[in-house]
Amino acid sequence: MSDPFAYETLSALSVQFDAGYALVTLNRPERMNALSRVLLRELGALFRALAVEPRARVIIVTGSGEKAFCAGADLKERQSMTEDDVRALLGVYRDAFGAIDHCPKPVVAAIQGVALGGGFELALACDLRVAAPNAVIGLPETSLAIIPGAGGTQRLSRLIGPGRAKELILLAKKMPAREGLGLGLVTALAAEGESPVEAAKQLTASLVNGAPIALAAAMEAIDLGADLDLEAGFLLEARCYEKTLGSNDRREALAAFSEGRKPVYTGT
Repeated sequence: MSDPFAYETLSALSVQFDAGYALVTLNRPERMNALSRVLLRELGALFRALAVEPRARVIIVTGSGEKAFCAGADLKERQSMTEDDVRALLGVYRDAFGAIDHCPKPVVAAIQGVALGGGFELALACDLRVAAPNAVIGLPETSLAIIPGAGGTQRLSRLIGPGRAKELILLAKKMPAREGLGLGLVTALAAEGESPVEAAKQLTASLVNGAPIALAAAMEAIDLGADLDLEAGFLLEARCYEKTLGSNDRREALAAFSEGRKPVYTGT
């Protein structure tokens, strides 16, 4: 596709740019924004494009309509699949969610309605999660005789620890977002009557004008360090710090401090 942002014309996915934000919307409200093969492929391609798109300083992912952020896999599509088809589809999931995972820009899930199964796995691939007070989250796959297969067993255990992850996955728990806030699954709740997208913008307002190189380096150090021992983690942190040292943004921060003004970061 010559224009990586031509998704604005498609029914499955849309992207809009505004004042440093890229708003990515799953656009299948009639299917509760379920994840079809087409949608997943578009999502992966879109995030690879957004990773180098200067208009996007912060990326927000949400769903169309009020009923669902994303209800998970498109089970109607899944019914006609062979076992090999499902195996191949899991690879598409990993590719799409991996593109979100590896995006060097902050990614926020703005959750309304339900975020279940693959839908919550999508939210877990994001850096932060903001939810409406009445949102419902969970990984109920074991109640359908499968397991989370799009990274849920791995991302959830890294986020809240293996013990709590086993509790949620084995018991196929669905929980209100407010309970998820207490567990660290949800970063913040929108106020009553406030959209999760607006709440996500408020939460990340400082990041839109933040230092992109520093933000990317911090996320890299945290994400890659999770699998390292402490000494190896220190070495990784030093390598990531090095990326910020020669940047124009670091020099701008020092100049702005001495001049008593707000810094203007360019990502260089």
